Amino acid sequence: MLNVGLTGGIACGKSTVAEMFVRRGAYLIDFDTLAHEVQKPGRAAWEKVVGYFGQDILLTDKRIDRGKLAGIVFSDPRKREILNELVHPYVFLEWHDHLEKIARQQKNAIIIAAVPLLFEVKREHLFDVTVLVLATEEDQLKRLMTRNNLSREEAQKRIQSQMPIAEKVALADIVIDNRSGLAETEKSVEEVWQRLLEMEKKPIKKSKTRS
Repeated sequence: MLNVGLTGGIACGKSTVAEMFVRRGAYLIDFDTLAHEVQKPGRAAWEKVVGYFGQDILLTDKRIDRGKLAGIVFSDPRKREILNELVHPYVFLEWHDHLEKIARQQKNAIIIAAVPLLFEVKREHLFDVTVLVLATEEDQLKRLMTRNNLSREEAQKRIQSQMPIAEKVALADIVIDNRSGLAETEKSVEEVWQRLLEMEKKPIKKSKTRS
């Protein structure tokens, strides 16, 4: 089994790249999906988040209003850190459960975990290899403005809230350049996929934890 951490800046094309890997036979664990799951009403992460941020972030059906919560945390770096501290432990527990289920089904599986804040939360040591998707900031802005219905200023604030991309490049084991169109990205993914197939056959030494 090969455990791959796929990351990148916000709206860099991680989902597109992840689907390209899935078409080649990879299993996908999406951390955004897991985060939604662990914050459903009544679950432990929901209790923690509501306990800290208050009832005002809830919709009438008790679900967390993600837009309202995002508006709070992207305006206050400390609150963003606290949200991550509250939610991420439960997300990683869910991820571990998914890993075990997949491993029971397919011992030679290549598992892609799409983790938006992999380097920010210093969890890259949990993966055999890390893959970074690289996009231009202008492309990120356009995608984010369209996808989340944000102003350019709001989108820039969200991009700037993350670790600078140059720092992520330095930390990543593999970089997929998503700046030259889907055809080139597909070509890069195929090359990386062949590398991952080879890596799955060999024992991999875990990297050290960053402090």
